[in-house]
Amino acid sequence: MSSHYDVLGVSPEATGEEIKKAYRKLARKLHPDVNPGAGAAEEFKAVTHAYEVLSDPQKRRVYDATGNENGTDNGFGGGYAGQGFAFQDIFDTFFGGGGGGMQGPASRMRRGQDALISVRIDLREAVFGVNKKLEVDTAVVCPTCEGSCCRPGTHPERCDICGGSGQVQRAVRSILGQVMTAAPCGSCEGFGSIIKDPCNECGGQGRIRSRRSLTVKVPGGVATGTRIQLSSQGEAGPAGGPPGDLYVEIRVNNDPTYVREGDDLHATLSVPMTAAALGTEMQLDTFDGPQEIDVKSGTQSGEVITLRGLGVTHLRGYGRGDLKVHLHVETPSKLDAAQEDLLRQLAKLRGEQFTEGKLVASGGMFAKLRDKLGNL
Repeated sequence: MSSHYDVLGVSPEATGEEIKKAYRKLARKLHPDVNPGAGAAEEFKAVTHAYEVLSDPQKRRVYDATGNENGTDNGFGGGYAGQGFAFQDIFDTFFGGGGGGMQGPASRMRRGQDALISVRIDLREAVFGVNKKLEVDTAVVCPTCEGSCCRPGTHPERCDICGGSGQVQRAVRSILGQVMTAAPCGSCEGFGSIIKDPCNECGGQGRIRSRRSLTVKVPGGVATGTRIQLSSQGEAGPAGGPPGDLYVEIRVNNDPTYVREGDDLHATLSVPMTAAALGTEMQLDTFDGPQEIDVKSGTQSGEVITLRGLGVTHLRGYGRGDLKVHLHVETPSKLDAAQEDLLRQLAKLRGEQFTEGKLVASGGMFAKLRDKLGNL
């Protein structure tokens, strides 16, 4: 019985490329479409089977070691435990894995990958939303071949090995006897056609890398980490395949005035001591324009004034959060003589007392202790 090397006319030391060239040469000669003779058909099956074994590194190692691609001394092996039975081939044959029924050729066209980019926006833009223009480096359909992968004026040619089916049949011995299974054609890699003259610009991929501009609508209420999905705006697929999706991840810059907590905004407003004591109106620049803040007389540091509906837009739902203004009463740190004199007069009018030039609150613990000691 001739070995697979003899069938292909190569030596056992032949490289994978040499085996492939020998197979293609014989397959063209013996293919039923070229040579309809009965003997040629049998030789074609033998050549195809030999190539399927020797083109697979693992099968070839087993064949070289045992003289049989199943890893046994004969066609059946010594029992169920060995590799003498092509269980996967049998399963595929009877349960639709591509064995008995020939499937169509594979498509070069595939969906493109999804892409992820990040974009920075200001807090104001996160509050109201914004249309952001982006520059994206991605894969686009090749403008020269328009995704065909071929040089303009040419087209893929039908594989003369598999006849355009993308698969070849081979005989496999099993516990059920010899069965025919189908495998991807090694010549066209299962596509059923061969691109002999690929496009020079894309190298036969049907797509190239390029930069393109697009505008993304960022809704109000987004926060750092929010992802916006743009369907079919990702990378173009090979061979003119549909593009994937583009995901835009939001990064919100810190604001010098406002801090966000949920959908509420927080700001601190400094109020002079006299204004806090007497009461006043102060103006605060908000994202909605200037707002009058009513500071009531006697306001204490830390009090909060809430402006309803001036916060962040609710991302899911209606309306907006609130703006919370935290009041900070400023105590003057530098006083001239006239200002000190006025404050001392105010303290006396309020019944506040001084000890060695320092003010002591009326009714305080130290004042009571001093009075008791003075009465002893």
